[in-house]
Amino acid sequence: MLDAWGDANVAAAIGLFGGVLLGLAARLGRFCTLGAIEDYLYGDNDKRLRMWVLAIGCAVVGSFGLMATGLFDPGKSFYISQQWSPLASIVGGGMFGYGMAMAGNCGFGALARLGGGDLRSFVIVLVMGISAFVALSGPLAWIRVALFPPPQTAAMPSGIAHTLGEISGLPVAMIGLVIGCLLIGAALKAQALRRDKTAMFWSVAIGVAVTSAWAGMYYVNANGFEDLPVVSHTFSAPVGEAILYSMTASGQTVSFGIGSVAGVWIGAFLGSLIKGHFRWEACEDPRELRRQIIGAGIMGVGSIIAIGCSIGQGLSAFSLLAFSAPVTFAAIFAGAALGLRQLIVGFAPAE
Repeated sequence: MLDAWGDANVAAAIGLFGGVLLGLAARLGRFCTLGAIEDYLYGDNDKRLRMWVLAIGCAVVGSFGLMATGLFDPGKSFYISQQWSPLASIVGGGMFGYGMAMAGNCGFGALARLGGGDLRSFVIVLVMGISAFVALSGPLAWIRVALFPPPQTAAMPSGIAHTLGEISGLPVAMIGLVIGCLLIGAALKAQALRRDKTAMFWSVAIGVAVTSAWAGMYYVNANGFEDLPVVSHTFSAPVGEAILYSMTASGQTVSFGIGSVAGVWIGAFLGSLIKGHFRWEACEDPRELRRQIIGAGIMGVGSIIAIGCSIGQGLSAFSLLAFSAPVTFAAIFAGAALGLRQLIVGFAPAE
């Protein structure tokens, strides 16, 4: 297949497959970062948050199961192989979470809503993708590098399971599998989630999307000719990459990230048709559009600082039990909580 299609095209197909699953999960399973946080904080409902935990648990089991069978080496991922910066995770994650609340969605959620005909999300996708590249390699890159120096190669893997394995002498894969099973058990402890077969199905599908990306990209890296990086789904820099590709396709090759972005849009479009929810929507309030643009800009910059978004750190990095994942996700949660409080309750002056 690599000989016939080429490494880049195979990588894009792998990203497309997982992206379609993610897009379908967003529309048919109501899988959404901001929605889960808002339900938990203001709806007294933790089911969608437990869906995240179940998806993470499945992704962890899948990823370390691949490792146990020799089909994947987590050390090939930059989430594990690079030194972790707690400050970058906290600041970047907090910025991303706050921007997500202001914009009304993360990059992944905006792509999913765009697939359902929401033109407001088109603006969010564009602004987030461009702002991510502004911080990655544009005018703000030198400031970002000065404040948050690029991580160096770690002396030992920056992962929870790898560290526990070093301390205990137990197999890393076994530790990861046990942690993944514990996460699945914690998620399914709630009867509300166990009763919702649809929610459980799409949570598992998300785990499959992440796991298939690791397996597929590891295969391409090991057997291909272009030494492509071993990556999984994230929707920060790849959104900007997809925007660039749409303008310069004749001089640029596709990639896993571009396939993933396209897959989410296609999956969400199909899901909205299946549900009969596709309809064109636009923003009628300039103040709302201004808030969404500012939020999307903050999200893009924050995701580059944190080296990942709610999906990149909250699922892909978490599937490898990287140190950065729980800290970044907690910072995203805190930032989103602050933003939601500002929007829903407001900040009343002290009496």
